[in-house]
Amino acid sequence: MTSELFAGTYSRGGAADAVTAEAWVRAMVDAEAALAAACVVEGLISPQAGASILEALRQGQLDVNAIAAEAGEHATPVIGLVRQLRDRVGEQYAEAVHLGATSQDIVDTAAMLVAQRALEVILADARAAGAAAERLAHTHRLTPMVGRTLLQQALPTSFGLVAAGWMVGLGRAVAELERVREQVLAVQMGGPVGARSPQIAARVAATLGLAEPLLPWHTERTRPAALAAGLGALAGVAGKVARDVCLLAQTELGELREGGEGRGGSSAMAHKRNPVAAVSVLACSRRTPALVATMFAAMEQEQQRAAGAWQTEWGTLTELLTLTGSAVAWLADLLGHLQVDVERMQENLDLLAQSGVQAAASPERRLADAAELVDRALAGVDR
Repeated sequence: MTSELFAGTYSRGGAADAVTAEAWVRAMVDAEAALAAACVVEGLISPQAGASILEALRQGQLDVNAIAAEAGEHATPVIGLVRQLRDRVGEQYAEAVHLGATSQDIVDTAAMLVAQRALEVILADARAAGAAAERLAHTHRLTPMVGRTLLQQALPTSFGLVAAGWMVGLGRAVAELERVREQVLAVQMGGPVGARSPQIAARVAATLGLAEPLLPWHTERTRPAALAAGLGALAGVAGKVARDVCLLAQTELGELREGGEGRGGSSAMAHKRNPVAAVSVLACSRRTPALVATMFAAMEQEQQRAAGAWQTEWGTLTELLTLTGSAVAWLADLLGHLQVDVERMQENLDLLAQSGVQAAASPERRLADAAELVDRALAGVDR
């Protein structure tokens, strides 16, 4: 996706490892193995053919570079993959490999597997970020600070309520992606025009731990779109938190600081301590909306097989998983080490009172209301 020089920003966390070329090929191999097993059970190929295919898959990694090179000649990586598998199986059982499936069956199923595996890491980091936000909300439920609207001082609130807002946003985004993972990520086994018997799809779904679709979804792309939307929402929540931290860490405000020894240096100004984790979250989250839009644009597909739109999804989804994963990994780091300057918050709140704003002179009622809201949010956290 990007050169190793910038990987520390754009490929932080384990999601990037789940979407490599090797990971995609591994997912396609898993799909072919599940297909062969299903065909044996359904009597479509002999047990000997199935055993031969599974043995071929156990012989080690396929030649990923060769598959990638051949993909450009066929607009799909499956042709090269199946060729290598048939060479391993030998002439006797070659025709049993990939039986009744189309290239899109394998790539779509692999995409769902890749997403499922990447989401395991992404959701773990997102939950860690949410847990850190929860701790901040609990610790600072009665820490007064000035609220700001349109970047101007407004009225008193609490930092605990700010952190609770972060927590709730992360929780909602995580819940949606958990729903997508459990209900939306489904196998694709419809055959060349989507008319294959559903028994094969049911067996492949059970083997791979994916959902069984009501119908094949070759050109009905609400599933990839829902995945993209969920990832975009999570990245957006992460970006909102990071933007808040960047603003509150400004020298003139000084209410928050990032932790982490030796981080945030400037090449020209030794006195600076830059909010590196927040900046890195934003560098990732800013790129995700265009990728989500591309996934939605790819939903318009021709009849029973798309000419170009489907192929658009592969790299787009890979980048979206990588960037969202990196954003939440940075966010978990950011919130886990965030330093809160309570005294500076009070000093800035005092400026509001000095400006003559009557509501700031006695913020006790507002602070009590904010604490009640924090408690309400904390009570709703899944434990």
